[in-house]
Amino acid sequence: MHSITSAFKPDASGNPPKQQEYIPNLKLSDGNEIPMLGYGLGTANFKRGGDTAFNQQIVDHTVTAIKAGYYHLDGAEAYGNEQELGAAIQAAGVPREKLFVTTKTSCRAGETVETAFSRSLAKLGLDYVDLYLIHQPYFAKTPADQQAKWAEMEAIKESGRARSIGVSNYLQEDLEPILATARFPPVVNQIEYHPYLQHGDLVAYHRNNGIAVEAYAPLTAITKAAPGPCDAVYARLASKYGVSDGDIALRWCLDQGIVALTTSGNEQRLQGYLSKLPAFHLTPKEVDEISASGREKHFRGFWLAKFAADDRR
Repeated sequence: MHSITSAFKPDASGNPPKQQEYIPNLKLSDGNEIPMLGYGLGTANFKRGGDTAFNQQIVDHTVTAIKAGYYHLDGAEAYGNEQELGAAIQAAGVPREKLFVTTKTSCRAGETVETAFSRSLAKLGLDYVDLYLIHQPYFAKTPADQQAKWAEMEAIKESGRARSIGVSNYLQEDLEPILATARFPPVVNQIEYHPYLQHGDLVAYHRNNGIAVEAYAPLTAITKAAPGPCDAVYARLASKYGVSDGDIALRWCLDQGIVALTTSGNEQRLQGYLSKLPAFHLTPKEVDEISASGREKHFRGFWLAKFAADDRR
C-alpha cells in the first residue's frame, strides 16, 4: 500500500479524504495513523463451534490479501484464528513496520486484559499490535466495570505493546463512563455500519469526542440485506463511475471519513478495490442520497440478541 505523501490527512472529525491515487491513512487522536481500508479476519475466516484445528485456507486467504496490498489486518481472539493471522504475516514477508495489525479481547469472566493480551501476542507471534480493542461492552454489569477494564487497557498501551487502544460495538451509553475517567481515550470504535444501520447520532458523538469510526460489514446492503432501497442507487452510481456496487458501498464509508473493513478470498476482487476506490469519489449529494435511501430500511447482522428488532442505535 502506498505511503502518505500529502500533508492532508483525514481524521476522526469525519472530513472526507481528498482525491488521491491511493487510499490514505486516517490520523487517530493519539497521533498514530490507520489505513482507511482493511482486511477483516471475521465473517468468512471466523472459526465456529470451538474449532481449534489450524486452518491453512485462512492463512492462504490472508497472504493473498497482504500481497494484494492490504496492510491493515483486523483480527480478534473471538475469531479463533490469531495463529493463522500470525502465520500469514510471516509467510507474506512484508516488513512488520509496514503492517497495521489489530486484535481484540473478549473480556472473558475472571481473566485480566494482560492475560488475554499476552496470549494473543503469543498466537500472533508479534512483539506488539498497532491497535487493541475491547470487542464488546456486554461483559460489564456496571459503568464501574467499564472503567476498570479500560484502566487495564491503558496499562497495555503504556507498556508499548499496543500502539493504540479502542473499543468495538459500543454505544454512547457504553462510551460515556470510559470517557469520564480515561487517561487515554479510545481512539476507535469499530461498529457494524452500512446504510441500513447508521446508528442515529452515534457517529456524530464519535466525531465530537475525537473517536474514529471503523465500519465492519460495510457491504451488508449487497450481501445480506438485498433486495432493498439502496439497490437502485448503488446500481446507478456504479454505472456512472464504471465500478461495482461493492466499490460504491465502500466509497460511501470512506467519503464520510470512516475506515472500512472488507474480506474476500478472491484476489481479483481485493485488487479491484485497491485500484478502483482511489480513482473516484462520491459527491456529498451522492453520499447523502445513499444515506437517505438506507434509512428506509433497518437491518442488523450481528449481536441480534442484544437489540430489539426495531432498535436502530
